[in-house]
Amino acid sequence: MTTRSETYPVIVGNVQIGGDAPVRVQAMTNTNTTDVAATVAQVNALADVGAELVRFTVNTPEAAQAVPEIAARLRDMGCDAPLIGDFHYNGHTLLRDFPKCAKALDKYRINPGNVGRGAARDERFSAIVAIARDHGKAVRIGVNAGSLDQELVQAKLAENARLDAPVAAETVLNECMIISALDATEQAIALGLPETRIVLSCKSSRPKDLIALYRELARRTRHPLHLGLTEAGMGVKGLVWSAAAMSVLLEGGIGDTIRVSLTPEPGGDRREEVYAGQELLQALGLRQFSPSVTACPGCGRTSGAAFQRLAAETQRFLRERLPEWRKQYPGVETLTVAVMGCVVNGPGESKAANIGINLPGDNEKPSCPVYADGGKIATLQGTEDMIAASFEELIEAYVARRYATEEP
Repeated sequence: MTTRSETYPVIVGNVQIGGDAPVRVQAMTNTNTTDVAATVAQVNALADVGAELVRFTVNTPEAAQAVPEIAARLRDMGCDAPLIGDFHYNGHTLLRDFPKCAKALDKYRINPGNVGRGAARDERFSAIVAIARDHGKAVRIGVNAGSLDQELVQAKLAENARLDAPVAAETVLNECMIISALDATEQAIALGLPETRIVLSCKSSRPKDLIALYRELARRTRHPLHLGLTEAGMGVKGLVWSAAAMSVLLEGGIGDTIRVSLTPEPGGDRREEVYAGQELLQALGLRQFSPSVTACPGCGRTSGAAFQRLAAETQRFLRERLPEWRKQYPGVETLTVAVMGCVVNGPGESKAANIGINLPGDNEKPSCPVYADGGKIATLQGTEDMIAASFEELIEAYVARRYATEEP
């Protein structure tokens, strides 16, 4: 089985995927690509919170025409995140007719299941690969369970039906996905696209299938693998199912880049999928992106929701300050903060964190001890707003003291 360190290093813009690179976090916009201002704003917002590669749909001539302007505006803003064009059905036409789009993108995503049928499929796929080859671009050959090459599927199902002991249809479909990805890879390499410009994915919406797919894919290829549970869903379901699948693979050394494909609430924050991917990698100890907040879940001992509001405010404060802290305080991503709500676990968890606070629970004194590096440094009292403001000041001071570097 090929693990992360053994995969080919693929350079996408200024980011390496595979080889000795860390697992990368990706995101995808949900704006209309023809709305240049909205797309630029969302790409920049995703990159600002740590999306290391950002993908957007390129599905119409108008979208393809907008891509160079999107790229130019982002670069003028100082956003250097690699830009990925997501092509389906008509990528060969759009990349050919809009060469500035082909040049502006850092990577093309191709789905071999929907570029056409028979000879037309080979011709269109070859056209996209040739453009990538000639422009020095990387590609992701991304197969999805919901858009498989139906000619391949029907042939393999018929072949399976003739066996004395046929396997389950799901097993056949999984094999079809792997065959599709590997056959397309061989075709791309035969057309002159270097092995070090190809990333693969085989996405399913079922965690057990995803685990089986990628274990087999890692056994049969050295190309970097992009992980993602496609159509993961909303909220808790999307988070749990994505983590259940990808954590198993990542812990086994499989996967070079990930996306947590959450369905946002209407008007929701697209950045949540970036935070989710970062938290997943951080939970596994693979990377450190941001300070972590340990918070009391609440029980019958906790009176009111003050500690919950303080935990939410503290998380907001840390995310807001992190971009500036990163510039001033190397290593601040390792900061741990505790916001607890009673005397049972509160003091211990607060002392175990770099800095922690314990709010009163039921029938406890209305005062909030604050601990730093295991020692008590303050006791906060007053309104919720006063306590929150004072705690944030203590965090700010702690960060400046612990992570400051000496001036040369």
